[in-house]
Amino acid sequence: MKGDKLFIFSAPSGAGKTSIVRGVLREVPGLAFSVSACSRERRPGEQDGVDYYFMSPEGFREKIGQDAFLEWEEVYPGSYYGTLRSEVERLWGEGFHVVFDVDVAGGLKIKEQYPDQALSLFIRPPSLEVLKERLVNRQTESEESLKKRLGKAEQELSAARFFDHVIVNDRLDEAISEAVRMVKGFIARDKA
Repeated sequence: MKGDKLFIFSAPSGAGKTSIVRGVLREVPGLAFSVSACSRERRPGEQDGVDYYFMSPEGFREKIGQDAFLEWEEVYPGSYYGTLRSEVERLWGEGFHVVFDVDVAGGLKIKEQYPDQALSLFIRPPSLEVLKERLVNRQTESEESLKKRLGKAEQELSAARFFDHVIVNDRLDEAISEAVRMVKGFIARDKA
C-alpha cells in the first residue's frame, strides 16, 4: 500500500468536523491522522506525539524559520498551532494517506501546496442558528468567546466555495457516509 493522498477537513468551530473525521478514520482503511504541533502547555493526560507535538514558543518560531510547517497560525500572542511537513512525510513513508482536522485558513494553505494530491472538504453547519446552539450546548464558551466564534464562523462560511466539496452536517451519520464516499472515491481515482 502506498500513501500519497491528503484529506483536509475544515469547518467553523462547532460544525462537527472532528466527529466526522473520527467516523472516516474508523470506516476507511489506510488512513492516518496528522498530529498538529502547538506551543501551549500540555494538559493533564495529553501525550506528546499523540495529542500534539508540544513545543515552546521559541522552538515553534525556530521551526517557522526553517520552513518546517505546511501551515501555521499564531492564534494568540505566543500561542502557535501548525502542521509539520515531517508529519506528512512520516505518515506517507509508513504507507498511509493523511487526514487533517484543521481550521479553514490552514486547510486552504495545505490544498494550495498539494493541489492534485489533496481533497479538501468543508463541513458546513445547517445554519448559523444551529451552530450557535451546538456551541452553547458544549458549555465551554463564555458569552464573549461565543460571539467571537460566531463572528469567525460567518467569515469561514464564506470560504466554503474554495474547497473541493461541501458537506452539510445536518445529520451526523449521513455526513460521515458522504465523507467516506468522497474519500474512497478520491483514493480509487488513480487506480482506474
